Amino acid sequence: MRKLLTLCALAAIVAAVAAATRPTPSQAAPAEPEPFLWGTATSGFQSEGDAPDSNWRRYAETKEPYRQAVDFRHRYAEDIANAAALGARVFRFGVEWARVEPRPGEVDESALAYYDDVVRKIRAAGMRPMITLDHWVYPGWAADAGGWTGDAMIERWLAHAERVVERYAGSDALWITFNEPTVYLQMELTNGGIQVWQVPAFFDRLVRAHRAAYDLIHRLDPGAPVSSNAAYIPAVQPVLDSQFMDRVRDKLDFTGLDYYYGASLDNPTAVHAASGEFWKVKPQPDGLYYALRYYARRYPELPVYVVENGMPTDNGNPRPDGYTRSDHLRDHIYWLQRAKADGIDVIGYNYWSITDNYEWGSYRPRFGLYTVDAATDPTLTRKPTDAVATYRQLVDGAGVAAGHLPKLKPGICSFVDSLSSCLNPAKYGPLAPLD
Repeated sequence: MRKLLTLCALAAIVAAVAAATRPTPSQAAPAEPEPFLWGTATSGFQSEGDAPDSNWRRYAETKEPYRQAVDFRHRYAEDIANAAALGARVFRFGVEWARVEPRPGEVDESALAYYDDVVRKIRAAGMRPMITLDHWVYPGWAADAGGWTGDAMIERWLAHAERVVERYAGSDALWITFNEPTVYLQMELTNGGIQVWQVPAFFDRLVRAHRAAYDLIHRLDPGAPVSSNAAYIPAVQPVLDSQFMDRVRDKLDFTGLDYYYGASLDNPTAVHAASGEFWKVKPQPDGLYYALRYYARRYPELPVYVVENGMPTDNGNPRPDGYTRSDHLRDHIYWLQRAKADGIDVIGYNYWSITDNYEWGSYRPRFGLYTVDAATDPTLTRKPTDAVATYRQLVDGAGVAAGHLPKLKPGICSFVDSLSSCLNPAKYGPLAPLD
């Protein structure tokens, strides 16, 4: 507010001096709005293959075999080209600490050269890289040293962050420090990385690391936007945000939102997510609106970027209810447009994910715009789903077409934003385009 008042006062002082040279209204060029950032997403360990020793390489030994994931490590050019062909303006990926620093203080230059080419190809395709510094994976040697159970992890992690940011500064990147901190905690608890009594210290360390990384990025890559993306859990998000997002809100340039599941009186199926049977969850597209509204109210000073949104199928099979990936995509973009129409500052949307990948222990949930049968297809062929053409249509049309209404109607008394979404439901009707 003080900055706004200062700018207003300065404008008043300058106005009289500038009057003689001010162009007439017909001469003045209107300010160009920032283009909406359509994007796709992936992550390091989940997609790369050739996984070096890490906490997750070890966790995977007790789960479905990791194999080569979808071999993004050698097929990234194809995946980047496929994303660009959609009209995407952002390509999200992660730089794996375990790959770059396989042993303490030892940097693998070939790994950095690989990431150099990933960034180069993203830029050459006309897209911006969104670079994730930590997508739940850290080197095996860091795990042997206690991982996030000790303060030394903060400095080790920041040394990796500084190396990566310094290297890719100036690439027009958007930066994500920690992917879904609360789910990071869940994964570490489930797999033995930390114990229950260490939870408060875990969040303390992530907060300290993020805050330092934010300052580091703004020093090395001035003007680059920085955030962390929160996994939205209906009804309980305020409690979760108190542990991380609330504590770093002054070190965020936008709110990163991951939205997958909702809940309402007529849709309690989100309980299947707790058991890992994600494909059994009935989508709740209108919940995206309430999640966006929640963050617009909680952090009104920050725009919101949907960093992840997508739908799993059961091993690539059609859903029994006939709801397709295209239906899911259009329905969620409809509600994103509704949020924009209601004044919520939504600046971007990433589809999770560009291909199927290793979903933290299983290849069964399939989220990809391009499906890949990692378990049985040695060629790892990328096969387009119906949503590939739909995504391109959405980009070209700046969202859903005029008059479009979602296939899934709004839930009866949504609980996504606690009682607020039940007592103050969203409007439902035709919309204007995004751009």
